[in-house]
Order: sequence, then C-alpha cells, then structure tokens
Amino acid sequence: MTSTVGRIINCFSDCGGCKSRTGNARQDTLNMNQDTNCAPMLTQEVRLHNQDCYVVMDNGIVQVTLSKPGGIVTGIRYNGIDNLLEVRNRETNRGYWDLHWNEIGGKGIFDVFQYMAIADNRKRYMPFPDDRSNGRGVPLAYPEAVLLVNPMDQRLTGEVDDKYQYSCENKDLRVHGWICFDPPVGFWQITPSDEFRSGGPLKQNLSSHVGPTTLAMFLSAHYAGKYMVPRFEAGEPWKKVFGPVFMYFNSAAYGNDPLWLWEDAKIKMMVEIQSWPYSFPASEDFPKSDQRGNVNGRILVQDRYISNENVIAGGAYIGLAPPGNAGSWQMESKNYQFWTRANENGFFSIRNIRPGDYTVYAWVPGFIGDFRHEAVITISSGCNIEMGDVLYEPPRDGPTLWEIGIPDRSAAEFYVPDPDPKYINRLFLNHPDRFRQYGLWDRYTELYPDGDLVYKIGVSDYRKDWFFAQVVRKIGNNAYQGTTWQIKFDVDNVDRNDIYKLRVALASATLAELQIRVNDPNSNRPLFTTGLIGRDNAIARHGIHGIYMLYNVDIPGTRLVKGENTIFLKQPRCNGPFQGFMYDYIRLEGPPTTC
Repeated sequence: MTSTVGRIINCFSDCGGCKSRTGNARQDTLNMNQDTNCAPMLTQEVRLHNQDCYVVMDNGIVQVTLSKPGGIVTGIRYNGIDNLLEVRNRETNRGYWDLHWNEIGGKGIFDVFQYMAIADNRKRYMPFPDDRSNGRGVPLAYPEAVLLVNPMDQRLTGEVDDKYQYSCENKDLRVHGWICFDPPVGFWQITPSDEFRSGGPLKQNLSSHVGPTTLAMFLSAHYAGKYMVPRFEAGEPWKKVFGPVFMYFNSAAYGNDPLWLWEDAKIKMMVEIQSWPYSFPASEDFPKSDQRGNVNGRILVQDRYISNENVIAGGAYIGLAPPGNAGSWQMESKNYQFWTRANENGFFSIRNIRPGDYTVYAWVPGFIGDFRHEAVITISSGCNIEMGDVLYEPPRDGPTLWEIGIPDRSAAEFYVPDPDPKYINRLFLNHPDRFRQYGLWDRYTELYPDGDLVYKIGVSDYRKDWFFAQVVRKIGNNAYQGTTWQIKFDVDNVDRNDIYKLRVALASATLAELQIRVNDPNSNRPLFTTGLIGRDNAIARHGIHGIYMLYNVDIPGTRLVKGENTIFLKQPRCNGPFQGFMYDYIRLEGPPTTC
C-alpha cells in the first residue's frame, strides 16, 4: 500500500485569510476566488520541524504533527485550537479524527464541535460522547445504538444515537464534517474521487458521528459482509493508493452565521472534484491526469416487451471495474473502480481512469439485472476510447403479468412505518430517509401480530401494504419465528404447457433464506430456495439496501390454476431479530409471445 499521509498535508486550506474578508463564509469564498492576494497565503512554503520523536509540518495556517518513524498523524492545530484530534486515544489510534479542545489549565476535555453536517437535509446538533455512557444513555439492541435518557442537552432526551443512521453511499459521500460555534470554525473531510473506494457507487460507508468523529472509510464490510474484506493468497503481491483526501478548515467572523461554513465547504468540494487527479503526489503509483485515459459512449436498453425500439438509458450507472462476472463490482475490494451516470440521452463519459485492464459494467434504474460488456477494456496513458452505443438486454422471457415495487436496488418505495415514539431520531421525522429510524424491524410484529403480510395484486398498494423488510416475528424475550408472505393474483387463462417466470430482486439479505412455493404452502420441498444467503446487516443498520441479488424462478404452468393463485415467500431462519430480506422488485412474466 502506498502511503499518502505526507501529501495529504499539502491539501490543508483555509477560507479565513482573505484581505477582503467579510466574516460571511460564503461571501469570503467568492471574494477569495477573485482576490489574487489570497494566493500567497494559501501557497505558503511548508516548513518542516524535525524533533526527537515527531515531525511538525507548518504552512502558517495549519500545523500537523506526525510520529517518527511511524508517520502517524498525532496532532492538528488550527485557528487557536491546539489539537483537533482525539488526545485521549493512543497516538496509534487517531485515525478516527475525533475533534476535541483541551480546557485551559488541562482540567478535563470538553467538546466544541457540536454541529454535524453530512448533507443539506442531514445536519444537526449532536449529543456529547458522555451522553452515551451509563447514567446518561441506555444501550439498545446492539452497542452502536444508545437511548439518551439524561443528555447534557436536555432537548435530546428520548432520542436514539446510532452511528449507522449517518451512513452514506459512496456516490454521495463527498464532504462531511463539523462546525464549532466558538470560535466559528469548520472541520471538513472532502473526498474528490471514489476510485480507491471499494464496492462501487452504491456501497455504503460511515461518515461522521458522535465523538465528534469524522471518518475516511476506504475499505469496510459494512452493508456488504465479510466477503468485501480483501483476501490474499500466500505470496500474492498487492498495492493500492488510498486517497489523497482533502482536509479543509474554514472560519468565519463572530456575529456571522457559522452555518455558512457548510455552504463554503460544499463550494470547496466542487473545486476539489474538478482538481482531481491531484498533481502534487510524487509517487509513481499515482498517475497524473495526462497519464490516465477516458472512455465515452452511449447506453441503450433493448426490451421488446416494453418498446420495439431501443430505449435510452438515461440516468444509468456505468463504470469500469476489474474483470469479473456481472455485478461482481459490488464485492470488489482490491483494485480501483471508475463510475459515472449517463445523461438524459444515455451518453456517458468516464474520465481520468488509471491504466489497466477493466470490464465495463452498468445497471439501469427501472430495469432489473446487471450489464457486463464482453470485451476487456485496456486503458493506456492518454487514451480516449469511443465505445459508441452499448446495448443492455435485461432479463426478460415474456410479458409482465404483474409487478411489485420499482427496480432501483432499494426498498425505499415500500411501506416504512413510523418509529416507536420511545426510540426516535428527530432529524429523520418527516424526512425522505425515514428508514433511518431505530427499531423499525420490531414494528412488523406490532403491525402483523397474528398473521403475516398478504398482498393482493390489483388491490394492494406497495407503498402502503408491502412492509419494507421481511423480518422475523418476535414472540417473546429473545424468541423469534420465521415469516411467510403471500402474493395473491388472478389468472384468466393458464397455459399449462409453458413456463411462467418469477423475477425476485433483493435489495438486502442477512443470514436469511427465501423459499418460494406456489399454491401449496405446506409442500415439503419448495419450488425454489436460495439457501442461506446474505451478511449485509442492512436491517439493523438503517441502510434500506445492501448487496443486490436477482433470482429467476421457473413456474410450470401446471402449478397455476384459472382464477386466484398464491405465491408464498417464506423466510424460515429465526435465530435473531435482524435476519431477513429487503425486496427491490418482484415481477411475474407470462410465457413468451411472438412479435
């Protein structure tokens, strides 16, 4: 692994040094972009102070202390705050950049970064670390979740704090951090590129949470399972450049709105994205822009049961990842991936790709399955590959008889209940991400105390009548039972000599098994079973999706009857509260028809 720590330091910047400073962070940023006198301050010579056990790098704005010879960042000083890192952690364990301020005189430590921002609709005052301790917080179903019963800020009483509530998909995890109000200072982590992150654009990672903590997650098994952890054979060589990431500090004058520091951080994020790949890393393992390549093209969808013409795949996710099977990019963790989204006309441009051999992958919202281009793409220094039209043929055997949900790799469109009033996070009340509330899995037992979910095609509405996760039923203290959901549908004419196709797309699975039976819930052998699958734990971690899986089940016409039919979806595994599925989309297709 190539270390980038020394080069990260040169990314530290500050919006507070302009001679045209107004005190308004947004206006200061605009002024700074126009004021050439700011350039010398932001590009001051970095001085190196070599001490016995440490090296201090100082550019006149930020001072960073690294251990010697380990090269571990042990301290960051900025704007009068002696150390933004967690001084109570061992020096070897300060990768979790907890932001604390030493009280004058050294009598204890108290927090000054109390306001966290991850997105425009995900920012708030956060609890203190001590609020999670005994006497102030009560542990819940897993250690990460704590009910605040006596927090120092009494306005937070009755809320649940859980770091998983603040997870983000890689594609959205560009800037996050904290604001201190006295003095008005922002501490931000900006990640200009996803190329070194594992699992592709939909992989979810932790961001910021109580501590105050800011994380740079490069590799993790969260929302994927142990299969995401890199595995190496004896003697297998491997190296990978993680980062650089950009640590950004900004400040405002007293009397101005400190929340503009978040707006300024977003502006800085856009600047850094446009600056990628950085030119300053000296390592030969970090190619410069002119040493990388580009791939361009247009993606279309061919599904003759929807249109006789090819459909423009507007909004498709398309990317380059190491060669593998369709969808293998979800679990890839050793190498690099490069993703983009097609525009409304299906055109895409993937830029600044590191040299190497790749496969082109894609998936299209509104269609099931994964696209994989047959040819391996070789990227060389300075290349510009024009692929022309790329055609995706999603799985399809016959016309749609009925469907449930939206094929978008998420269960967000289904019924997400209100949380138990005893376990809420007020940020997510009346919020688009209502699924991030704690304990929603237990609401299934409350809503279906005596029998499981029954969904009637043509009558039921998946937005109201399809619970977002097929979870176990709680039947006592630490006792659970599996559940069986039913889909009822009418068939006017059954072709008993042909095959019907059931497509089941799962958005998540955790130590679960899907058994499918048709019109006979008590048959000893199911028509289809997945066996034990899934370790993404998205049910407990408020993720609304984990790893996408698609199952295609043949239903012989002899299994169906004219009139009402029932498909039984059984999940029998019940050793804990978090076993189960999240469905993405279900479709029944009739036998093939001629054009």
